[in-house]
Amino acid sequence: MSKVLRIVLIGWLVVATALAVMSRPAGACSEWPHVAPTQMPFDVPPKPAPVPDTSVPQNTKPLGPEEIKRAEALLSLLDGKQELWAMGEFVHLGGPVVPVLVKALTMPGPRLRYNAIETLLMIKDPGAVPALVETAKEPNEMARVREHALRVAVRLEPSLVPPAIEVMAKDHNPTIRKAAAFEARYVRQKAVIPVLIGLILDDERFVAMSAVQSLWLLTRHETELHDWDISTKQDRSEWAQEWVDWWKANQETFQLPEPRTPRKPPSQD
Repeated sequence: MSKVLRIVLIGWLVVATALAVMSRPAGACSEWPHVAPTQMPFDVPPKPAPVPDTSVPQNTKPLGPEEIKRAEALLSLLDGKQELWAMGEFVHLGGPVVPVLVKALTMPGPRLRYNAIETLLMIKDPGAVPALVETAKEPNEMARVREHALRVAVRLEPSLVPPAIEVMAKDHNPTIRKAAAFEARYVRQKAVIPVLIGLILDDERFVAMSAVQSLWLLTRHETELHDWDISTKQDRSEWAQEWVDWWKANQETFQLPEPRTPRKPPSQD
């Protein structure tokens, strides 16, 4: 049957159906058959076969003069339509490209600087941490970039981060202070404890709450029960003294407890 003939037949059926409906007497609707939706049986799709996780390994050899020149030319592409490609190129070049990549941390364009920090996280070279710490401490940098620089530095080498925590805890921007209070819980250094105790008195309650939670996680020190969620600054001033007294009495002998091992999810055999 030709395509034209099928279209004509379908059109005729539509017209005939419409005329039949129009010609039905009132109240005859229940006498006409209707379509009932049904679910057709189906087979469960098979589980996908395991696929090995393969990727191109990072470069570990020192970069030659031409490779360094090419890497420097890639820096400007970290902000634009080719930014993901440029980030992938840097990741492939690996640790040896970090000295070139950290130059982007002082280049114009917050998106470029943010993407450079993200790329350093993917490369996972602790050699980038000193530059990240300086970015986190920079008072004229955007808050979003400073927060990300601190976050990545903590994940690459937390032992080098306390100076950034201390500077950011005194910043005029509460968002920066909260980032310092939150990330300090991953810095297992005694130097951050007095900084966190000082943040309990912060004017912004969410900064103070983050500081207290970080103190609990780092020290596991059990204080008196207080309702921090509805606390006022006056309440926190009184409660902070408990932490001050405890730290004065224990700072010389205190040792950070071992981090808790996360529970393994139950097997689904």
